[in-house]
Amino acid sequence: MTTTDPLLHSAEPLVAEYAALEAALADPALHSDQNALRRTNKRYAALAPTVAAYRALAVAHDDLAAARELGEVDDSFAAEVPALAAVVEQTQARLHHLLLPRDPDDDRDVILEVKAGEGGEESALFAGDLLRMYLRYAEKRGWRAELLDATESDLGGYKDVRLAVRAKGTPGPGEAPWARLKFEGGVHRVQRVPVTESQGRIHTSAAGVLVMPELDDAEDEVEIGPNDLRIDVYRSSGPGGQSVNTTDSAVRITHLPTGLVVSCQNEKSQLQNKESALRVLKARLRQIAQEEADAAASQARRSQVRTVDRSERIRTYNFPENRIADHRTGFKAYNLDIVLNGELDPVVESCMSADEAERMAAVGGSS
Repeated sequence: MTTTDPLLHSAEPLVAEYAALEAALADPALHSDQNALRRTNKRYAALAPTVAAYRALAVAHDDLAAARELGEVDDSFAAEVPALAAVVEQTQARLHHLLLPRDPDDDRDVILEVKAGEGGEESALFAGDLLRMYLRYAEKRGWRAELLDATESDLGGYKDVRLAVRAKGTPGPGEAPWARLKFEGGVHRVQRVPVTESQGRIHTSAAGVLVMPELDDAEDEVEIGPNDLRIDVYRSSGPGGQSVNTTDSAVRITHLPTGLVVSCQNEKSQLQNKESALRVLKARLRQIAQEEADAAASQARRSQVRTVDRSERIRTYNFPENRIADHRTGFKAYNLDIVLNGELDPVVESCMSADEAERMAAVGGSS
């Protein structure tokens, strides 16, 4: 059966690529190069839902055409036409969704930073709340979270903290850490009575979140020259500046061409701290390069506010009302305690839905 459905024709190049990848994966030579094998597997898995939807739509068209043809002589087949037409529409919607232009980083892991802002010690405590929320969210989604570096405050909060969040295995479309956590970048505002408040007054403070896609070890997207880095080692310290290590294991890396500085002190080994700092530095450099190259189109990255200013908030956490509100999408719910315990999906999915609507509108406007 031949159909003129433009969605099927749009998907044909991806179906051909999928077949080529399948053939490559069957070639023993590919398995001798683990980096190439990992990249091929990732792309193959990413294309699988699109190919499945393409095949389902082709079958649905065939079934509908056959029912219409047979329905001319048999009423029982004619009665099936409305249900089969509905299946075609549903499958078309699925394939259309999968064919929308995607963020090329959506399959990546992330490095996430939380930084205390206005509000002093209360802001640092809130930064700790956000960190725990992301750690629990990662756990619920089956991701691995690795604390790279942290500077604690006197009351047990965090002045700043970085963690890497990585998927296990090969996630499906929209399921990788970057696809879901990229919307967390920006200023998060909290309204509550701080533990330091003796008169029960509600205070407002803020913490900033920065999310960056992490580079694959095998990728060479960021070039760092042999003389581009200054690496300093020093003794790590804890809250209030007290020493927590008797050796110079903490590492500070300065990227001389840009002036970017990254420090890591969480690990006991100087080498491990250096590796963690380099991971963060490469992610930041790649982020800067991407923004400069694609500033007009990269709405997700541009929305990540680098200054922790309460006037540039993306979300408010109101403890007295147990309310969480996302100011970009209009999402509002009165289950803040549950969200802070890692049930972040409804908030994230409101952002993903808004992003998809924008992409669909962009495709419609350009056609």
